[in-house]
Amino acid sequence: MYVRSLALAEVLEIVPQKFEDERGFFSETYNEREINRIGLTLTFVQDNHSYSVHKGVLRGLHYQLPPKAQDKLVRVVKGAILDVAVDIRRSSVTFGQWVALEVAADRWNQIFIPKGFAHGFVTLTDHTEVIYKVSEYYSPEHDRSIRFDDPAIGIAWPSSIGELILSEKDRQAPPLSMATVFE
Repeated sequence: MYVRSLALAEVLEIVPQKFEDERGFFSETYNEREINRIGLTLTFVQDNHSYSVHKGVLRGLHYQLPPKAQDKLVRVVKGAILDVAVDIRRSSVTFGQWVALEVAADRWNQIFIPKGFAHGFVTLTDHTEVIYKVSEYYSPEHDRSIRFDDPAIGIAWPSSIGELILSEKDRQAPPLSMATVFE
């Protein structure tokens, strides 16, 4: 397993080993011992699977407040996304900063996003499927969003996508300055 920290050090790219031969391939996409070996001690309790028909579907920026905050391990099984994590820990020196990583089925990579970060992604291809593990169950009363195009954050979403496709929830999300975040 290959692991590297991104520009916000707590956010990691993880690439599991993949064994290929004439039959196809085999890979352990998640192994708790290996995750613990790299210093992550957490338990995943739920797997989520999203399917986006079109390129340009934007989901996010989402997070859950404590005590229901979630760590996420995200991978793409079909297509590709630009995955974004935003530091929403008010006491952090990187508060409001973001990092992005292209996560794609053909790259076989994953992104780990810890608690204290808002998460979102935009699909880079039609018919994209994303699977992600979370360390806490979904809790509607703790669920929050931040506006994807908040100029105070300044995420550089790909301009080549054209018009973005968003849910009404994501269109109505508040800017970071008005959001309830981590202290």
